[in-house]
Amino acid sequence: MTTANVEVAAHDGEIDIVVSGEIDLSNAESVQDDIFAAITNHLVAVHIDLSKLTYIDSAGLRILFALADRLRLLQTRCRLSAPAGSPIQRVIELSGLASLVDVHLS
Repeated sequence: MTTANVEVAAHDGEIDIVVSGEIDLSNAESVQDDIFAAITNHLVAVHIDLSKLTYIDSAGLRILFALADRLRLLQTRCRLSAPAGSPIQRVIELSGLASLVDVHLS
């Protein structure tokens, strides 16, 4: 069974969400629940840090697309960080997610 950890830190109308470990079909629902529980109608911006994520499959990508859509409806900025040259960056690029959120490469 794969494991993922979601850490949330809130400050001044913004939240930072750090996702670490691996996201696949076996844990995607709980990861999505953890992330979406942190999203409120009063946020100005959300930063998703994927620098500690080692694997993501289509179920994990579905979470990120759903989050981007939800934040668009809430008119909340979304910034996604991923390591430059990493497989996670490549997946983000190939999926088209970069056209929906601001992607920052570290």
